[in-house]
Amino acid sequence: MNYFIIDDDPAIRAMLTDLIEDEDLGKVVGEAEDGSLVDNGKLALKKVDVVLMDLLMPKRDGIETIRVLSSEFQGKFVMISQMEAKELIGEAYSLGAEYYITKPLNRLEIAGVLKKVNERVILEKSIRGIQESLTLFTGHQSPPSSSSHTKNIIEAGRSLISDLGMIGESGSEDLMKILEFLQDDKQKFGSSYFPPLKEIFYGNAQKKLGEQAAEAEVQKEMKASEQRVRRAIYQALNYIASLGLTDYTNPKFEAYSSTFFDFSEVRKKMLELEDKSERSTNQSRINMKKFIQSLYIEAQQLVD
Repeated sequence: MNYFIIDDDPAIRAMLTDLIEDEDLGKVVGEAEDGSLVDNGKLALKKVDVVLMDLLMPKRDGIETIRVLSSEFQGKFVMISQMEAKELIGEAYSLGAEYYITKPLNRLEIAGVLKKVNERVILEKSIRGIQESLTLFTGHQSPPSSSSHTKNIIEAGRSLISDLGMIGESGSEDLMKILEFLQDDKQKFGSSYFPPLKEIFYGNAQKKLGEQAAEAEVQKEMKASEQRVRRAIYQALNYIASLGLTDYTNPKFEAYSSTFFDFSEVRKKMLELEDKSERSTNQSRINMKKFIQSLYIEAQQLVD
C-alpha cells in the first residue's frame, strides 16, 4: 500500500512514516508540507493508494485539498487534525474522507484505522479488477456468467461488512455464503423472490456439510451459523452506534443506521453506550432479515 503524507509539521510526518513502516502497513512514497504542493499528477505518478492529510495548513487546507484532488484520485483520504468541530468533520466526510483522526495522535488508533483503510482499498481494487476483466477490448461489456456475478457480489459484500466494522467476525463468512445462496436463488426464481431465513440457513448448512449429512447435523450447523451471524450483526450495530455518538453527520452513520437496522434500535444502543439509559441484560433486538436483505441489495447495487 502506497501512502502520501501532507502535514506542515515535520515531526508528525516522521511519526506517521515510522508507524506505517513499523506496523508493515505499506510504504510512504511521498510527503508535502502543504496541500498546495500536491496534485493528481504527482499522486498518479507515485501510485498513491492513501493520502494522510492535516486539516489545517498554511496555504491550502485539507478541505480544499480534497475538493481539488477528489475528482480524479481513486484512493482514500484520511484526515488528521486537533480540531473537533462537527461541521468541519462532517464536511470532510461529505467530500470523501474515509476517516477523521484527532490529535494528539495515538499509535494504536492510527494503526487500527489504517488497517481498515488498507482492507477497503484491497477490496475495491479487486472489485474493479473483476469488472474490468469483463470488458472486451472492443469496449463492449461481456455478459457476465452467474459464477462471475456471484464473485462480484461476494467482493462487494466484503467491502460492505468492512464498512460496517464486522470484517473480523466469524459470522461475516456465513454472510458471504448467504450472499452466494441468494445469488443462486435469483438465477432460479428471479429477482423478486427472497427466501425465508430458515430456508437460507438450512441450504447453507446442507451445502457446507454435504448432501449425505444427517438431519441432526444440519440442524446443529443451522443454529450455530445463525448465532455467528447474529453476533456479527450485533457487532455492526455497536460500530454504527459508536460512529453516531462520535459524529451524527458521519456519512456511514447516515447511510447505514437506517438501511441495515431499525433506527430505534440504533438509538437505543447509542444511549446505552453513552450511559444515558440503564444497560439491559438482553442484547438489542436484531432484525436479521432486514440486515441480510439490505446487505444483498446494497451489494447488488455496487456491482450492477
